[in-house]
Amino acid sequence: MKLTVLIDNNTLIDRYFLGEPGVSYLIMDDSTQVLFDVGYSNAFIINAGKMNLNLLKSDFIVLSHGHLDHTGGLDPLLKLYTEAIIESVPCKSPTLVAHPDVFQTKSAGALKEIGCTISESKLKRHFGVNLTKHPFWLTNRLVFLGEIERTNDFENLEPLGEVYTKEGPRPDFLKDDTALAYKSKDGIVVITGCSHAGICNIIEYAKKVCSRDKVIDVIGGFHLLQPSERQLNKTLEYFQNLQAGEVHACHCIDLNSKIALSRVANLKEVGVGLSIEHR
Repeated sequence: MKLTVLIDNNTLIDRYFLGEPGVSYLIMDDSTQVLFDVGYSNAFIINAGKMNLNLLKSDFIVLSHGHLDHTGGLDPLLKLYTEAIIESVPCKSPTLVAHPDVFQTKSAGALKEIGCTISESKLKRHFGVNLTKHPFWLTNRLVFLGEIERTNDFENLEPLGEVYTKEGPRPDFLKDDTALAYKSKDGIVVITGCSHAGICNIIEYAKKVCSRDKVIDVIGGFHLLQPSERQLNKTLEYFQNLQAGEVHACHCIDLNSKIALSRVANLKEVGVGLSIEHR
């Protein structure tokens, strides 16, 4: 499995890519190509072009959750596919995989929409759509985790804005937040978007779905932005016990949390242009 960072808050030094506060990864597992999240804008498309990566060869498009910084790039992605069809450029017909709640309207304070701005019905005109709460294997070794079991008592305790359901607005605990897991020969690789469900909850659920305990890498957002002292300490305790081979924490983690995490885990740098491989 090879993962390439198309979008992150940071870019690698002396690599002339665009960065933005979002996430987009291109994942290759043998002959299967997976686009995981699409950032906030068309920046992931520009960066992919600079890396000579063909997004039109994607078999799956996976959304970690419905927030704009992970789904905003869907509109330029549809334009990319539309232009390819007009110009007779070869392209696959990918399947979009996400939680069933991913297209719900979300708001936060004065921000009336922080969720996906493209409807499920419009996307279905372009892509296959598989919305599921259950684990779904994209390849023999790469799995979409579906709805994350929330088993600890220190993560996801406060809602982030509101989600608009058929019953009306409700506090949003991001039930749609999910992740990927990859079963390598040496252990599990966990790939996250924002980890609103809780990074420790996600890892534990990935271990359950993959029937393995050893974690060799965790890549993605940790949602540790000014966390409570209890949440941070419990997370540090968890990672100290986890003993993951490497940790690529990025996107939504503040400096103090990163410094603290570096004391208990093998923390690595992340930025646009980074490629990580696991067999």
